[in-house]
Amino acid sequence: MRYYIIAGEASGDLHGSNLIKAIRQKDAGADVRCWGGDKMQAAGATLVKHYRELAFMGFVEVLLHLRTILRNIDFCKKDIVAYKPDVLVLIDYPGFNMRIAEWAKKQGIKIVYYISPQVWAWKESRVHKLKRDVDKMLVILPFEKDFYKKWDYETDYVGHPLIQVVEEELKTPADKLCEKPVIALLPGSRAQEIKVKLPIMLQAVKHYPDYQFIVAQAPSQPDVLYTNIIGNQNVLLAKGQTYNLLKQASAALVTSGTATLETALFGVPEVVCYKGNPISYQLAKRLIKVKYISLVNLIMDKPVITELIQGDLNEAMLKQQLDKLLHNPAHIAQLKQDYAKLWHLLGDKNASDNAAQAIIDVLHT
Repeated sequence: MRYYIIAGEASGDLHGSNLIKAIRQKDAGADVRCWGGDKMQAAGATLVKHYRELAFMGFVEVLLHLRTILRNIDFCKKDIVAYKPDVLVLIDYPGFNMRIAEWAKKQGIKIVYYISPQVWAWKESRVHKLKRDVDKMLVILPFEKDFYKKWDYETDYVGHPLIQVVEEELKTPADKLCEKPVIALLPGSRAQEIKVKLPIMLQAVKHYPDYQFIVAQAPSQPDVLYTNIIGNQNVLLAKGQTYNLLKQASAALVTSGTATLETALFGVPEVVCYKGNPISYQLAKRLIKVKYISLVNLIMDKPVITELIQGDLNEAMLKQQLDKLLHNPAHIAQLKQDYAKLWHLLGDKNASDNAAQAIIDVLHT
């Protein structure tokens, strides 16, 4: 069978790669063409476009790159027509993927959405489009199935793919990066967010001389992007070693997104750091309905980890929160307890395997 898979960011590349491996185990003749990254390519897919060419976040940023985005959508449609897939699999990345779904439905292509757009956070009305265009929705957060039920939309909860990934990673010990205890900095995978958040995160370095700060460098980004920001500070880079870094970190400063959940599943005390374009942020604040920006707090439905947003993301607040994570035993113990509950909530399902089977089932209906 022929599978066309679209992922538009680093987390989608990770989950897409494990999905491809699971599909190939169940369908030995699977031919996969994708938009994604190095991991999906390594799993055996033919890579059409890398996510680093696609990753624009924020209202203003999207407007600035609108011409590029529209060109990509047009190119994608032509590539799908030429490939003639048996099924189109969309992984998150809703601004792009929902447009492709609307078009592909009219072409009579079977569509599976793996990792739902966060319609429960903003623009709930998008559910109508998803119901109309998507043949099967596969959700990965426990509360999403109930959310869609309210809209009379039956979905499959396949489990969270990070559980399987982290479980596998924890079987091997960390490859030590330095002698000192480590504070990990995860400033994101997109150049635009790294340039904004990393300089602020680095303001904490001088307050912790007994710790080694190490930046998780995104594989898709060049060294110079980081070294220009770090300058002559005693800060190390770990390229493509985020999990190895988390396995040995005493604490972490993490940009919002999937990385907050990854950090928690590795059991690392963390602070969530978010700063965006002021106009984009004000627009988002008015549109987004959820109480929290981190997946950890959203899933637990309480403030398990501190979120420093916009003006609160500053040197004084970073120091205050890192002191709690490193030196407050009661706070550390509570975090460990909450992290254990989080793991339990996400369950023991093999998400990639379940998603692959659901996709194959759609092909046979």
